[in-house]
Amino acid sequence: MNIPPPEVLLVDTQRVRCDGSSGIRSGTGYRAAALGHPRVFLEIDEHGYVDCGYCDRRFVLRGGPADGADQAALPDISASASPARA
Repeated sequence: MNIPPPEVLLVDTQRVRCDGSSGIRSGTGYRAAALGHPRVFLEIDEHGYVDCGYCDRRFVLRGGPADGADQAALPDISASASPARA
């Protein structure tokens, strides 16, 4: 059974950062959320996406091979990892 990632973000660059809390809240008087995890930098490879190892957010490269694909059908790929081969 494949479970879709909890959040999918389309991005325009191959290098992305994730702290698990960006996008939670914003506006006047915004203070950084106490939620989240240490900031990590991730690199999207030839598969066109990468998953954060902390929060499971999936970053999909706009126009890449995974853009428009069924995200639940794609294997988890953490930074610098290749999907398991059968």
